[in-house]
Amino acid sequence: MISTPVAKRVAASLAGNYPLASTYHRDALAADLEAIVPRAEEAVAESTGLHAPGAADVALVGRTDWVVRNLGSFGHLLAPLEEALVERLGEDSAPSSLAAMLMSVEMGALLGLLSRRVLGQYELVLPTGEEGDVVSFVAPNLMEMERTHQFKPSDFRMWVALHEMAHRAQFQAVPWMKEYFTGLVESVVGAAIPRPGRFSETVREIIDRRLAGTPVIDDSGLIGLVSPPEQREVLDSIQALMSLLEGHGHVVMGRLGAKMLVSNDRMSRVLTQRRQDQKTSWFFKLTGLNLKMRQYEDGARFIDRVTERASWEALSVAWTEPGAVPTLAEIGDADKWLTRVA
Repeated sequence: MISTPVAKRVAASLAGNYPLASTYHRDALAADLEAIVPRAEEAVAESTGLHAPGAADVALVGRTDWVVRNLGSFGHLLAPLEEALVERLGEDSAPSSLAAMLMSVEMGALLGLLSRRVLGQYELVLPTGEEGDVVSFVAPNLMEMERTHQFKPSDFRMWVALHEMAHRAQFQAVPWMKEYFTGLVESVVGAAIPRPGRFSETVREIIDRRLAGTPVIDDSGLIGLVSPPEQREVLDSIQALMSLLEGHGHVVMGRLGAKMLVSNDRMSRVLTQRRQDQKTSWFFKLTGLNLKMRQYEDGARFIDRVTERASWEALSVAWTEPGAVPTLAEIGDADKWLTRVA
């Protein structure tokens, strides 16, 4: 359904670049990250009690590199959906081809714009479809943010690394997390292969959205276009999990940053405003796994409430088993979760 060459061309035209990204400053950034990432991982493990085995691979990428990596990852995640669509509609049918072109352009435009903003990313699924353990940093964006806001480079790079290493700890130190997450995603993708006739309706919906001037890929994402209503419960489970993970990563970054980095408060203010302006998260926007676009805020509020009512250590209960993950309702009311797991 998604044409990678088309999406890549559109994304590259919008991504742009940062002039210093191809100078010696990039080499200096790479050397800094080699030293910073292990320190960040050690600090995260000590703070959270989540000790991830081994060491992550670190990738320093450009904006177009980031786009290509994510197009590959999305392609593998959504392959069953794409294969079913081609089988039902026919690869060369006019409606299918038009829908594919519209969605490819839409995805390319969204990825291209977001490639200008993403700072770091923990990659659980590699572009090849293999299981990953890579922390990538988008070099031009890091350098541009540092210069634009006059951040202290060593502080800012550590700050971003703390957030990404918190995500790595969640998936690598919690034994069941990867399988649980991928199981939820596979469940949604599998259920998005609906009754005969639904794909034709989906294609018409895609075309109608474009003719009406509304986004082809809206807040419900690609999966939301074809998912049946009964998948709401699974989508809510994913939303709750991602709120927990994003909120936890954000709080860990803030807690450690306050202890380790003299410019923590200023960086936090700038990035909070930046995130509010963005109003989206690239991964969940495209896959439809972020229905409310509020993981940072909802998740951070949940964790702050748990810490206030119980303790920071009490949060470790959430990592004991899938059944201990808060529900979407509990993300909005941490007292309910505390009562349930007490």
